[in-house]
Amino acid sequence: MPNQAEQESREYAAALQFLADCTKFGINLGLQRIERLLQLMGNPERQGVKYLHIGGTNGKGSAAAMLAACIQAAGYRCGFFASPHLHSYRERYRINGENISRRELTARVRRLQPLLTQMRQEGAEQPTEFEVSTALALQYFTEQKVDYAVMEVGLGGAIDSTNVITPELSVITNVAMDHMDYLGHTPAEIAAVKAGIIKAGRPVFTAAADTDVLAVLNARAKAVGAPLYQMGRDFAIADAAHTAETQTFTFRDLRRGDELAGLTISLLGEHQLANAALAVAAAREIGLSTDAIYQGLAAARWPGRLEVVSKEPLIVLDGAHNTAGMQALANALREYWPGRRIVAVLGMLADKERREALQNLLPLLDEAVICRVPSYRAGDWQTLAEVCREGGVPCRLVEEVPAAVDCGRSLLRGANDMLLVSGSLYMLADARAYLLGVAPDV
Repeated sequence: MPNQAEQESREYAAALQFLADCTKFGINLGLQRIERLLQLMGNPERQGVKYLHIGGTNGKGSAAAMLAACIQAAGYRCGFFASPHLHSYRERYRINGENISRRELTARVRRLQPLLTQMRQEGAEQPTEFEVSTALALQYFTEQKVDYAVMEVGLGGAIDSTNVITPELSVITNVAMDHMDYLGHTPAEIAAVKAGIIKAGRPVFTAAADTDVLAVLNARAKAVGAPLYQMGRDFAIADAAHTAETQTFTFRDLRRGDELAGLTISLLGEHQLANAALAVAAAREIGLSTDAIYQGLAAARWPGRLEVVSKEPLIVLDGAHNTAGMQALANALREYWPGRRIVAVLGMLADKERREALQNLLPLLDEAVICRVPSYRAGDWQTLAEVCREGGVPCRLVEEVPAAVDCGRSLLRGANDMLLVSGSLYMLADARAYLLGVAPDV
């Protein structure tokens, strides 16, 4: 007979397997399935939690993490829902920085399973894995009586399963080309989908700069009576500076006519300053103290985004997986590590614009190792090698992520070299776990 710990471990593994099995339903946008599921759960999304909804193409996880840290620093109980996870499914559900426990997640999956059976008996479509995950988060945060819940959009906005909430405010970090098969083929078309999280009378903050995108966001905000606050017009960044480990900046509130000087974040890259500014603007909107904003920003962490995991040799991880992300990564490499000889381990999903994205990065690379992303969406992963070679970057194919990391390290020659691991977060997770010795959460 297994002891209690063994039994709990088996039950947790079964819960994870159940969630994994839900991925077979793929990406199936729409709100009808999650709305019915939440109805069967007693509509936990309507029971007093104050939601903050964070969308955008890039940076939404970083902005959400910084905002959640500020709320926690203010003394509130703050839930945080984000995806995908790096090392544990439990990372998707956090309260004041703590992952949901294995026992809690197991119990919640068990409670949910009969409701999914009931939906099938009613002839309803099976909810997707992300819809199940979202419903679990909404119920968990409600029953744990959080004050605020920061909810990151999964895909798009209008018909993303997180859009069942009515938030206190929304944030749309930016709009760039990604997930075109689902969202549209121009920035304006994609913006129209992302603008779906703008709700009547609720403020929305954005760092988008594209005029076509701003026109769409403004039109949506005007149509539903939502005040729209834009970076550069209503708030701004000044006096930015960085070290190898932190960035400092001044937040200027152009609406209120005041500023917060000397704010510090540990997330690197100029693009993170915009995400931080959005977090500050949102934090001020909900009335957080200045002290909480300073403390929260300084404490915020978001692994896998321009993350230095080793200094000797220098190893940097970054989850850039689309054109705008790769451009931000390239800018950061020039700013932080100019003149370095760069060996890159790269892995991108087949449904991304790999050729377009890599054009930003290839001029900075000296060698590359191409690996397969551990996902059913990996597709013809070897094609990335052709793109590199066309760009004049010699490369090797090593299918498994840990072996690819080892290969990359073996190509480092001296103190001026660095290893960059970049691409899909699914690949980055495996590389990070291998490099840091993170045990699998099974």
